[in-house]
Amino acid sequence: MFNNIGLPGLLLIAVVVLVLFGKGKVSALMGEVGKGITAFKRGVGDSTAEAEKAALEASRDVTPATTPAGATVAAPMADKDRV
Repeated sequence: MFNNIGLPGLLLIAVVVLVLFGKGKVSALMGEVGKGITAFKRGVGDSTAEAEKAALEASRDVTPATTPAGATVAAPMADKDRV
């Protein structure tokens, strides 16, 4: 449907929008769009940094597994004890 807009069509749309809304409204709208894009990029960057930090923390956790109090651990059988 909009395959053949081209540069002249885009310029015509821009002029119509500018005439309808005025320079001040269009400028303010574009400023808000820019702020939204900046906030989105910052959010994506923060979530990526949090995910990397969590992965780093998980890889550092090398605490040995402990048995519950009172549990006994069977010693491995030597080769000569096996039947």
